[in-house]
Amino acid sequence: MTQTLLTFLGRTPRGNNGYRKTAYDFGDSGESQPVAFFGWALQQRIKPQRMVILGTPGSMWDHLFEGDIDFGSSMEDARLELGEAVDAQQVSPAHLLALETILSERLACEVKLVLTPYCRNEREQVELLRIMAEHVHESDSVHLDVTHGFRHLPMLALLSALHLQAVKNATIQAIWYGAYNPDTGKAPVYDLKGMLQISDWIQSLHTYQKDGDYGVFSDLLGDSGEQLAKAAFYERTSNPVKARETLIGWTSNEERFSTDDPAVELFKDEIENRVSWYKGRERADWEQSLAYSYLEKKDYLRAAIYGMEGVISAQAFLKVNDYDAREDARSELVSNKPGFKQLQWLRNAMAHGVKPRDRHIAKTMGAETDLKATLKGLFKQLFD
Repeated sequence: MTQTLLTFLGRTPRGNNGYRKTAYDFGDSGESQPVAFFGWALQQRIKPQRMVILGTPGSMWDHLFEGDIDFGSSMEDARLELGEAVDAQQVSPAHLLALETILSERLACEVKLVLTPYCRNEREQVELLRIMAEHVHESDSVHLDVTHGFRHLPMLALLSALHLQAVKNATIQAIWYGAYNPDTGKAPVYDLKGMLQISDWIQSLHTYQKDGDYGVFSDLLGDSGEQLAKAAFYERTSNPVKARETLIGWTSNEERFSTDDPAVELFKDEIENRVSWYKGRERADWEQSLAYSYLEKKDYLRAAIYGMEGVISAQAFLKVNDYDAREDARSELVSNKPGFKQLQWLRNAMAHGVKPRDRHIAKTMGAETDLKATLKGLFKQLFD
């Protein structure tokens, strides 16, 4: 697995003595040597195998060869030509390609100098993400540095990190930002990777909202998440009794939200609310609550299954967990409750994927709005 550093080159103020230099404070190891380009300090710290420096045609490319690192007279003509292009803000790929080799040799790692658009619109922003992905290999370990460049880069870097995780299976080690304070002259270094953890929660919440599976939160909760995942498994395999037992155990654990991730505070109320169905007094209450929940998630088959079982549990009552008693209750409901028979037909049509013989059921299955409205009406009729 290659360690890759993606770093942006901006344009810091330049005076008579060159570009302004800053000593960056990493906290654990003190301040770096004063540099105008934070990427150098970061390269010395993490020692990547590949360093990709990204900048616009107007970035301070000349500083890479005239400032923090002394190249003597190496490639002097190419460096002078680059300096003129920087002054005109017209740096081209040819200017940069000519100087990649001496920079790679000096830093003892592969170096790529890459031009990017100014990211003024969506097309250019998407192009930036494409360029960044182009220079990351499958399963790379990636550090992103957004210190220099435009102020909207941290937002784009977060999107890039998500993109790299998805399309390159990359591991994002850090999102670095050296925060220079002009009032104090200090520049503490921050790792913004915590934004990715919030993004993980948001993506899990999106998945949960789509299909109702709260097991997606299990990995984010650490050890206590294993029990939550078990409860979700039992619930989604139509075993509310085991699901409820597991949820009671999970909610009684005072450490269930004890994780190093502070983002859990943003989502724990939603998780608690989702599993509150287990608080119902009777099995019929649990199943009917789940039927409504899955109906709202548009999981119509699971909604119909729990709806049927909720009605059967209410009918069987004293022998609610006895298989034969439940079968007797189902037969009686089919004979005496037309609404239950209709619910069973809907459930069978969805489970078996065959066209229902009943024309009304077939019509209901032909449109999502009709199916949802019919199920909701049957629940209201049968549950009441």
